[in-house]
Formats: sequence, C-alpha cells, structure tokens
Amino acid sequence: MSEYDRVIRGDLVLPDGVLPDGWIGVRAGAIAAIGTGTPPAAGAVADHRGMLVFPGLVDGHMHTSSSTGWPGIEGASRSAAAGGVTTCVDMPYDVPRPVTDAAILAEKVEHVNRLSHVDMALYGTIRKDGNVEDIAGLIEGGVCSFKLSTYEYDAVRFPRIDHPTMLRAFRAIGPSNLMVAIHNEDQELVERLSAQAKAAGETHPIMHARTRPPITESMADLEIFEMALETGCHVHVAHSSLARGFELAAMFRAQGARTTGEACIQYLCMTEDDLVRLQGFGKCNPPFRSAGEVERMWGALRAGSIAYVSTDHAPWPRPRKEYAGDIFAVGAGLTGMQSFAPLMFTLLERRGLPVETMASLCAERPARFHGLFPKKGAIRLGADADLCVMQRGDFTFDAAAIQDREDARWSPYDGMAMTARVAATYLRGECAWDGAQVLAKPGTGRFVPRQHREGFLG
Repeated sequence: MSEYDRVIRGDLVLPDGVLPDGWIGVRAGAIAAIGTGTPPAAGAVADHRGMLVFPGLVDGHMHTSSSTGWPGIEGASRSAAAGGVTTCVDMPYDVPRPVTDAAILAEKVEHVNRLSHVDMALYGTIRKDGNVEDIAGLIEGGVCSFKLSTYEYDAVRFPRIDHPTMLRAFRAIGPSNLMVAIHNEDQELVERLSAQAKAAGETHPIMHARTRPPITESMADLEIFEMALETGCHVHVAHSSLARGFELAAMFRAQGARTTGEACIQYLCMTEDDLVRLQGFGKCNPPFRSAGEVERMWGALRAGSIAYVSTDHAPWPRPRKEYAGDIFAVGAGLTGMQSFAPLMFTLLERRGLPVETMASLCAERPARFHGLFPKKGAIRLGADADLCVMQRGDFTFDAAAIQDREDARWSPYDGMAMTARVAATYLRGECAWDGAQVLAKPGTGRFVPRQHREGFLG
C-alpha cells in the first residue's frame, strides 16, 4: 500500500521561501507531507520538476453571476481552474437578486456544489431597504465576508447603501470579525460629472476616467473609514486604484480603526492610454489611472500596504462591452481569472520581486482576510492540496483560449507577452487543469464556508 494517494514534484513556493526539488505528499485531498529529494511511494506521481509549484490562488474578488445569474458559476469557475485559481471568493451581486438572506445563500450554495469546477467562498450583502436583521443568518450560513457599496448600479442587484443603514450594518457585522468590503465611489460626484459629459456630447472612452476622477474614490474612502472608526467594524476598500487609498487606511488604523484595502491586478499594469486603446473592453470601475499612479501603486505594494491582489473578474457577454460611440452605455468590468497567475508572475518578475510575493498576495493573504486559512492559501501540512504549477518561458496570452462560454472569451490582456504559463492546477490533490484542458467537472468544486471568526489585518 502506498503511503500517499499522490506525490507532486517541483520547486515548492512555501511561506518562508522556495524549496528546490521538493515534493508534496497528498492524502485524502490534503497535504500530508512536504519534503525534498527522492519522494516516497505513492499511488500516482505528478512530475513538475523544473517548474514552480505555488499554492492554488485565492481570488478574493470576482463575479460569476452578475450578468448571467448562477449558471455563470460553471464557466467562470472553469476559467479559474485554467488560471491556477483554486478558490474563488464570489461577490453577492447576482442576477436577478443579490445574496441578502440565508435562504438565498442556501440556494446559491446548492448551485456552487452542482456547477463549480473549483472551490468557492461567498460574500453576503444587504438590501437597499436595510434588512440588517438578516445579517446573523448569513454569518451562520457561512459567508466569509460582506460587500456593500457607496455607489448604485442597480437599486436591487447593486444598490447604494445610505450612511445610516451602513452604520447599522457595520455595528451588526463588527462583533463577528467578518470583513466588510466596500465599492468605493462617490455617487453625487460621479452622477454629476457623467451628466455633464453626456450633455456636452463627450461620450468617448477617456470620459469614463474623467467622470470618475481620483477624488471620487478618496471621498468614499474617507466616509467609510470614519464609519469604521465609529463602529469598530473591519472595513475594507474592495478595489483601490490609488495608492492614497492605502495611505488613508493606514492613517485610520493608526487611530484605532480596522481599515484595509486591496488592489486589483489591472491597477498594477493598465493606464488611461489602455482605456483609449481598448475602448469598452477596458472599462471597469474604478477606471484605469495614469502611468504615474501605477508606479505609486507599486510603491504601496513594495511597502506592504496592500492587503492582497485580486482580479474583480466580471465576464460580461461581448456585446455588452462593445463601444458604439457612448462609453457610458458599456458594461463595467473585466475578465481576469485565467490571466491572473501568468500576469502577476510576469509583473513581479519584471520588477525584480521574489515569487513568494505572488504566493503571499494572491493566495495566503486573501485566504486569511476571508477566514479560509489554514485550509486554503498556502503549501503547509493539513491544508487542502490546492496547487498552481507555473512553467517559465515566453508565452502570449490568448483570449480565444479562455475556458468560459464563447461570448466571455475576451480579455484586456489579449496578446500580452507573459513570462510563465499555468502548466497544471490541482484541487485537493486532483488535477483540475493539465495545461491544455480542464479536467475537473462541474460539481468538483465545493462551497467553502468561513472556517473561523478570527479577524485579520496583517
């Protein structure tokens, strides 16, 4: 009898450094042993020597169901498997209704367990009318975090939560230590600037950025961080495109608040010039910023100010992204999960940062912030054997190869040169992606409830 179900070989990216010529022994889906050199006998051996074996990525911010409803879980999770993402943390703003109570959460969990190719944790939210009394049921049902917004896209699916209601929600969530992520844009400013641009006939792509200038983010950051200080709740900026967002979070932490923020990967590499070039396919909220701001974001990353890096993956159908003279009519959101691992690896390598940075910011830290660690997020004894194998080389990202439905095979990173590719993905020790095709079937993935209620600020 073999001691392990499977042994996976390669250069292991561990929390404290890279272990060359390492091996992982998998038993019952978990990491049972870690070693180096000649591995022990096993039922199967996956030999990735010469490649880097990362923990499976944890995408702490993505949307499977914002455009197509819960059936979107199937395709989005398939692209996650191909991108080395083994745990998705899915936003609650689903079509036709968001995850606002325990009954809706239970329905979504059933769909996850039936459709997903990778494991999935879930956010909860509240309705515009402020059903704060349903927060306890969502927590008991296993949501890992909450998401609220200072800006309204849809009064039902993605509402703006007014200040009194947000304060009530923060007070209800705070004692649980669950994080509340906030979509941080100022409603009044964006609406007024957008109306003025439309009235002037200024509807070309750059106006998306001009009508959502940096102050629209900073104003929202300040109001939510003041409420964090008032209530003691852990309040988190869901996507800061500005280094100033992390500075404000640190300033409020120094005053005793629990305040953090994440960066989406596009804010580390895309600029306003890319918005002009990509048109609708470069539209996201907040928008791309200046080249100078991208450099300041990297300064924040090097300084350790960023909680973690996510994708904000939102696979709109292609027709919703096509620009026909009015950038305001285009859906806001980017695809990003299948490109996540190769793009992050490439960006870090080009800036001379160690590979452990990717393991930390794209796996361990999001797992910690969402209460999924130690089950998820690192190559360590007892953790799920979720792994992302990266092969170095010269590659080009091809949007046509995205493993989602046909109308979601588009990417702002299409044609971009990458210095690595995802050669294999393992979910609980089983190969979910072999570098050419997704082997995991719908239902292979499981809902992962929050594992504990310990808070984490890093």
